[in-house]
This record gives sequence, structure tokens and C-alpha cells, in this order.
Amino acid sequence: MQRSRGDELLLGEWACLGILVLKPSHGFALAARLSPKGDVGRVWAMSRALTYRALDQLTNRELIAAVGEEPGIAGGNRTILAPTRRGRAMLRAWLKTPTEHLRDLRSELLLKLVLAEIGGVDSQPLLVAQREQVARISAVLDGQLDRSQPESDVVTLWRSESARGALRFLDRLIIDA
Repeated sequence: MQRSRGDELLLGEWACLGILVLKPSHGFALAARLSPKGDVGRVWAMSRALTYRALDQLTNRELIAAVGEEPGIAGGNRTILAPTRRGRAMLRAWLKTPTEHLRDLRSELLLKLVLAEIGGVDSQPLLVAQREQVARISAVLDGQLDRSQPESDVVTLWRSESARGALRFLDRLIIDA
């Protein structure tokens, strides 16, 4: 997957950074949390190899740094990693920023919500901003459907129904909070 801008992180990198903000840890422990059965992996799963690659990228960008070592179970020492001040600031800003595209709600928004939940971050500002974003998208899509035969434009119809479902989901989370 390519980066569209030099400062942008991939979702797997955000996932690793979000986990490390909670508690400094080593790559093996992060890989366990990012496995399909892990608390974060149920939303964004990554193999151990991709987890270590993400950690390398975060280290190269100086968003995380080694802060110590601990003995490994089956061999050498494990390097303990923690976010840098810049890494923490970037994560805080990202967790407040609504997902831009409707197609990314399932992956990006859910990852933000899970990381906020396990990190004790108030997600209400994100939910309200995300609802406004989806409402704008929904209004545009509804306008496009009004000008055409819905049956003839299945993509717009799909996106419109997805936006409506997302609005119901967001409303429920906002009300329940």
C-alpha cells in the first residue's frame, strides 16, 4: 500500500502507535494484540511480519523509540518501544479527525473508536464531527439519486444506503454516550 502524502501513516502504523501510547511494549506483544483474535486485531489485523514492519516505519519517522529491554521467552532480549512526544501528538490529532471517505468508515473509524476506547479517550467530539461529515456525503448522494433513476445507478444507491446506515450507527453511539 502506498502513501498518498509523506506525513500520512498507514492504518497498521496508527494501530501500533495507538497500542504503544497505552503502555510501552515490544513487537511480539503488539503482534498478539493485532492478531485476528486480539482486541485491536478484531478491527485491524496484521501479521507479525507486518507489525514489525510498521514498528520500523514508526521508528524511522521518530514517532516511537526504544526505551528499554526485557528478556525474551525463547531467546534474546525484546526491545521495549514507546511513542515519542511527536508520536503522541499525532495520534491525539488523528483520533479527533473524522474519516474523509464513506468507504473507510469500517476500517479507519472503527480503529479510531477501538483505540479511543482502550485508551480512555473521549470519542464524542470525533463521533459528532464524523456524523456531520457523513450527513454532508449523504445529502449529496440523495441529491444525485433524485436526479436519476435509482435502479440505474447502483453505485450511488449503495453509497446512499451505506451513508444512511452509518448515520444510524453514529446516532446510536452519540445517544448511548
